[in-house]
Amino acid sequence: MTTSFALTPEQVQRYSRHIIMPQVGSHGQRKLMQSKVLVVGAGGLGSPTALYLSLAGVGTVGLVDFDVVDISNLQRQILHQNADVGRPKVVSAQESINAYNPDVNVRIHETPINSENAFEIISDYDIVVNGADNFATRYLVNDACYLLNKPLVDGSILMFDGQATVYLPGRGCYRCLFPAPPPPGAVPNCAEAGVLGAITGLVGSIQATETLKLILDIGDSLSGRLLLIDALTMDFRTVKIRQNPNCPLCGAEPTVTELIDYEVFCGLPSAN
Repeated sequence: MTTSFALTPEQVQRYSRHIIMPQVGSHGQRKLMQSKVLVVGAGGLGSPTALYLSLAGVGTVGLVDFDVVDISNLQRQILHQNADVGRPKVVSAQESINAYNPDVNVRIHETPINSENAFEIISDYDIVVNGADNFATRYLVNDACYLLNKPLVDGSILMFDGQATVYLPGRGCYRCLFPAPPPPGAVPNCAEAGVLGAITGLVGSIQATETLKLILDIGDSLSGRLLLIDALTMDFRTVKIRQNPNCPLCGAEPTVTELIDYEVFCGLPSAN
């Protein structure tokens, strides 16, 4: 990655609050502008994450989503507006991001991410942010990132609760924490249990912050720690998590060496 190019006067003004920070400076801002981040999901978590990454000047932001905007999304998915109902989320998100910052290259992948296309989509990005709301996609993205040696910034929300962590190559993965998915129906999703709209912004902002820290190589990431948020009590706790030597993906004797059928793995009917 080259960071020797000069910022334009407009860019200096736009990112001035970054540039005056010693932890960022003009060199760090150029690193942000040269980076490429993939956001999986343009919904509750993907919206604030992609928006703050774009406002920060991340040069390329990829969005993977195949859904269309529903009026029930507007309670929390801040990239979309009332006029976007019925439109593809990635298209609505692209327009919103570029309205904020036209310099950002927003690459849209209007397709379900699956075992056939995950490597192709993910391989061109530096960091992946997972905002998926189902277990099949969470395991798929985790496995693909590990096999491609990509950092993964993970987050999840439900009702008043949120979680966030970072999985760095060689230092654990989602399967270390959750070796197997829960039985189908055991854990409700947001459509079944609900979610406080504002907590998606809270967790998504944390994911964006962790991503920016990784790009800038500053601070201590959430790698090895799981951040737990209870918005009802506004209690933030971190739990140490360690790489599982028996992990089926990143352990000493892995049994997962390629992408699988994740719907079947999660007890769902196969997409094929």
